[in-house]
Amino acid sequence: MVEAFAVASGKGGTGKTTSTLALGMALAEAYDVTVVDADTGMANLLFHAGLDDVEVTLHDLLVEGTGTGVAEATYERFGMTVVPCGTSLTAFEAADPGRLRDVVAELGRDADVVLLDSPAALGSKSAVLPVVLADRTVVVVQPTIPALSDGLKVQEYARSYGTGTAGVLFNKVRGDADRVAEQAERRFGGPTLAQVPASESVREARRAGEPLLAHAPDSDAAAAYRRAADRLDVRPDGPPGVGEPADDGAGALADRFRSAVVPDRP
Repeated sequence: MVEAFAVASGKGGTGKTTSTLALGMALAEAYDVTVVDADTGMANLLFHAGLDDVEVTLHDLLVEGTGTGVAEATYERFGMTVVPCGTSLTAFEAADPGRLRDVVAELGRDADVVLLDSPAALGSKSAVLPVVLADRTVVVVQPTIPALSDGLKVQEYARSYGTGTAGVLFNKVRGDADRVAEQAERRFGGPTLAQVPASESVREARRAGEPLLAHAPDSDAAAAYRRAADRLDVRPDGPPGVGEPADDGAGALADRFRSAVVPDRP
């Protein structure tokens, strides 16, 4: 049984992709982890993971008639299975985001954890789909009151689609963020996972095309991400969800993702 997390934020620039890969590497020490760049319109995970020269990406899986298999778009990197997305506008326009359900269903067969690097804006049904597919959401925010408000909107969206909150990750923290974290504890459905300090190591890792935990494993930021992963309370072997059989075999798992529907906004 796999647990899928959407790593989401209320706006761009919060460090969501950095956080997705860092959590993935930390979790991969104990679980089989698959990371998917589900931000099909503004993909950049491939640059963070040193995959910017690969020929097959998620876009190829989302375009009907290409005959591309999921295995062709998966890459073993840094102890994880990584599915990058391309940056071509033409491919984005040709892609059918709804096909992501089948991709995640297949990937989930061999994983304990699937992390979906989600679009920052949730204004369209295709952008919301990663949140709908997820069991829970990790909300990445910066430690300010406006950013907290953005994160709460993400949680509201997720809950309206039946997706829970795994926790809040404060990123790019400068100084003491305890006051904002206290408010988060009261308002969010999950705990504060960690406060990740602003770090030059993060920028250096991005320039090097490596996840932070590979580039600067001993940095304070890397240590904070490991703490966040420890607090994430992964439940791949937990009880089945509503409507799921007790024995969640490959068929049931596929049905679980393939039946995901983005409802009209309430």
